[in-house]
Amino acid sequence: MDAISSVIINKALDGLALRAEATAQNIANANGRNYRPVQVSFEESLRAAAAKGSEAVRDLPLSITAAAQSAFGDEPRLDLELATAAGTASRYSALLNLLGREMQIARIAVQGGQ
Repeated sequence: MDAISSVIINKALDGLALRAEATAQNIANANGRNYRPVQVSFEESLRAAAAKGSEAVRDLPLSITAAAQSAFGDEPRLDLELATAAGTASRYSALLNLLGREMQIARIAVQGGQ
């Protein structure tokens, strides 16, 4: 794996962790009056930063923002929040698996194939 790939994966893991935090906030506050759901969107900006190099990816800010109003209103929808949580966990797990495999390959290379 080249150097920029690991930087991208690390930033994606940070973004997914922040998204999990935002989703947890939405679920915890779903019954709160006047609560406005939040979100984390980073994939497009990560893609653009990746085209500029490792430094741009490292410097990419990640943040929780107010979610755009949906056709269903401002209220958090638990069904959609749970779907977001499941998708986020799945992506996070896949990226960790990828990093684990890369570390395993590096370990074998350092040990001389033994």
